[in-house]
Amino acid sequence: MLNWDNPLASFSGQPNTIAPPTQEVNPVVEKIEHDSNTMRISMQPVRADDKRVINGSTDINQLAPFKYPWAWEFFLNANRNHWTPLDISMSRDLHDYQHRLTLEEKHVYENVLSYLTTSDILAMRNIGLAVMEKMTAPELQIYQARQVFEEALHTWTYQHCIESIGLDQGEIYNRYRVVPEINQKIQLANKKINSVLRTDINLKNKDDLEDFVMSYQFFAGIFEGCWFYNGFSPIFALQRRGLMTGTAEQLQYIMRDEVLHCSFGIRTVNQIILENNVKLDPKAISDMWQEAEAAESQYAHYILRDPILGYCAEDHIEQFRYIANRRAKQLKQEAPFPGAENRLGWLDEQANLRKEKNFFETTVTEYQTGGALEWG
Repeated sequence: MLNWDNPLASFSGQPNTIAPPTQEVNPVVEKIEHDSNTMRISMQPVRADDKRVINGSTDINQLAPFKYPWAWEFFLNANRNHWTPLDISMSRDLHDYQHRLTLEEKHVYENVLSYLTTSDILAMRNIGLAVMEKMTAPELQIYQARQVFEEALHTWTYQHCIESIGLDQGEIYNRYRVVPEINQKIQLANKKINSVLRTDINLKNKDDLEDFVMSYQFFAGIFEGCWFYNGFSPIFALQRRGLMTGTAEQLQYIMRDEVLHCSFGIRTVNQIILENNVKLDPKAISDMWQEAEAAESQYAHYILRDPILGYCAEDHIEQFRYIANRRAKQLKQEAPFPGAENRLGWLDEQANLRKEKNFFETTVTEYQTGGALEWG
C-alpha cells in the first residue's frame, strides 16, 4: 500500500526520514600526473556521505553510490504509471458535452481545462529550468527529468481533450490571458519562478537560498500539491454523475503523477532545509498560503459562479484549505487554515487507480503504480 506521506515506503522498506548531513563535506581531490606523452587526472572515488541536494562538490555525472535512494525509487515508481492520452476513448465525452452538459457545467469544464493547459507548461518550466539544474545529486535530477516529461505529457492530454470535444483551441488557450481569475493564479506562479530564474542567483548566498526554497515549496506544496490536486475535483464531480468520464480518467492518471511530484518536491525541500540549516521567515510562509488561498477563492467563484449539481465554490475553497493544511504539515509548518473541513471525502480515492482495461478491444493493458494509495 502506498502512503501519501511516503508513497515509496512499500517499495524501499525504509521509513520516511530526511538524511542528516555529515559534519564536513570532503571536496573532490584531483591529482595531476605528468609524463612525456600524457597528462592523467586521477580523482578520489565519490562517497555517498559527501553528496548534497544543492551546493554539493561531488561528481554530478556519477549516479551511485546513492545518498538519496528514495529519489531513485521515485523514478522507478513513476515509470509504472506510463500512459498516453490516446489510450482513453473520448467518444462519450463528445456526446456528453454536446447533449448532456448544462451551460453551467460547460463553463466549469472549459475553464478548468483552460487553467490546466497553461499550468502544466509552467510546472514543466519550473522543474526543467529553475530547479533541476541546481541539483548536485544525479539521483534527484533523473527523477526530475522524468517529471519534465510527465508535465509535457499532461499538456498533451489537455490539448487532446480540447481537440476531441471540438472546442476552439485558440479561445480556450487564451483564457488565462483574458480571464482575470485564471490569470491571477498564473501570474502568482510566474512571480515565484522568475525570482529564481535569475542568471546571477547564488545558492551559497543566504538570501538567494531562502528565495529558492520558498519558490520550490510553493510549486511543490501549493501549485502541484493544492492547486492541481484540488483543481481536478470539478471534473471528478461530473464523473461521479456519469459525465465526461474519459476526461476524468485522463485526469486520474495525471493525478497519480502529481501525487509523486508533490511528495518528491516536499521531501527535497525538507532535505535542503536540513542540510543548509535554512531558517524561513514565518510571516513569509503565512503570506504565501494566504495569497494562494485568495487566488484560489477568486478562481473558484469564477468557474463555479453558478453551482453545479453536487459541487459549489464553497466546497472547492474549503477543500483547498483542508489540503493546504496537509501540505503544510508535510513541510513541517503550522496549519495555515486551522479547522478546515474535508468537504470532498471522495477526492483522495481518485488516485487509487488500479484497473485492467481493454482500451482498443484488442489489447488488455494494466495500469497501476504499485497498489492503492492510502491517504492517512
